Amino acid sequence: MTANPIAETVASLMPRAKAELAELVAFESVADPAVAPRSECEAAAGWVADALRSEGFRDVALLDTPDGSQSVYGFLPGPEGAPTVLLYAHYDVQPKLDESAWLSPPFELTERDGRWYGRGAADCKGGFIMHLLALRALRANGGVPVSVKVIVEGSEEQGTGGLERYAEAHPDLLAADAIVIGDAGNFRVGLPTVTATLRGMTTVRVTVDTLEGNLHSGQFGGAAPDALAALIRVLDSLRAEDGSTVVEGLDADAAWEGIQYPEADFRTDARVLDGVDLIGRGTVADRIWARPAVTVVGIDCSPVAGAAPSVPASARAQISLRVPPGQDAAEATKLLFAHIEKHTPWNARVSVEQVGQGQPFLADAGSPAYTAMADAMRIAYPGQEMQTAGMGGSIPLCNTLSELYPSAEILLIGLSEPDARIHAVNESVSPEELERLSVAEAHFLVNYARSRRA
Repeated sequence: MTANPIAETVASLMPRAKAELAELVAFESVADPAVAPRSECEAAAGWVADALRSEGFRDVALLDTPDGSQSVYGFLPGPEGAPTVLLYAHYDVQPKLDESAWLSPPFELTERDGRWYGRGAADCKGGFIMHLLALRALRANGGVPVSVKVIVEGSEEQGTGGLERYAEAHPDLLAADAIVIGDAGNFRVGLPTVTATLRGMTTVRVTVDTLEGNLHSGQFGGAAPDALAALIRVLDSLRAEDGSTVVEGLDADAAWEGIQYPEADFRTDARVLDGVDLIGRGTVADRIWARPAVTVVGIDCSPVAGAAPSVPASARAQISLRVPPGQDAAEATKLLFAHIEKHTPWNARVSVEQVGQGQPFLADAGSPAYTAMADAMRIAYPGQEMQTAGMGGSIPLCNTLSELYPSAEILLIGLSEPDARIHAVNESVSPEELERLSVAEAHFLVNYARSRRA
């Protein structure tokens, strides 16, 4: 990394950053009381609030949002007339999943093979540490040249919309000229990337009923309608023979025009087993960034353990449909409902319940803020040009902020590159990426302040 005062300061702060990330990772802050005690989220929120106060932030507050979670807010005033930049992260995390599959305790930051492992290390507790590092580097080198608002969400992983509803009810709170969402990631370690598109999402729960109760499969099987078999027919109807998503009326042929994702790299990143085909058609980038994708994320029926020889009377599944930019999530939900109802066999009784929904997002990658970030990335990643990529995941807050503040420029960066394995066991963060992106964010704030003065 080319020596400069900001980079040198960030490098000197990395041991402190590791210690702080370890403290934050130690909270099992899953925003679901069925998984972890609410006190863990409350403790994590308190830690974030204390960190902001120690950095001189004013108006630090724990915001009680409509879904029962707490978001943490703080404001750091800048020079008179300076623009305001909102920095976003979230402290809630995904569940640990199968703890026995972790090579080190999930809520204990552990260094291994040059990476720091722990749930939330990249997604997105590390994103908050990135913001702190950038601000500390600026304060040590002449001061922060913009006014800064920080918002750290407490239920992003649950998708229950608490912060979105709170922001809508308090529209002045998060108003800013530019917004940096620290919840994305580089396309590859060492390749600086901003995310310009996000797929939206609709989640539905499908229940199929055929009988008043389970029946002996020997006595009634063959004529009695099997609810699980009916559900399987419904789920199978959502995919073509090649695995492409097929929801009648939903466009599934869009193409991605930006950076491409080589199939071999994707197979490695996705850890596809040898000999197993990828699904869908078109380029990998088409499939994961520009087209809808349906996933069956859960099924309820009789478990294999202790299974009885009976015909299932009822079966249930939860389906996630990712919706690409250019399509409306509400309309996609209607089409999904209609498709399920049409493809339910044998006149079985089917009910479809919407569980969650978020619209896709498309940023203006030609805005002045993107120019400022591209210049900053060149400093933090010498010899590399900033790339623009999509992300298959959803961050519904982006759309809320875009609607509330239509003139604000929104950029997505972060630590969730493929090797981070977010949402999986053995999540980790690259300390080199944390360092470089902190340098980039600091220089972005300098560049952005300068561009607004010009």
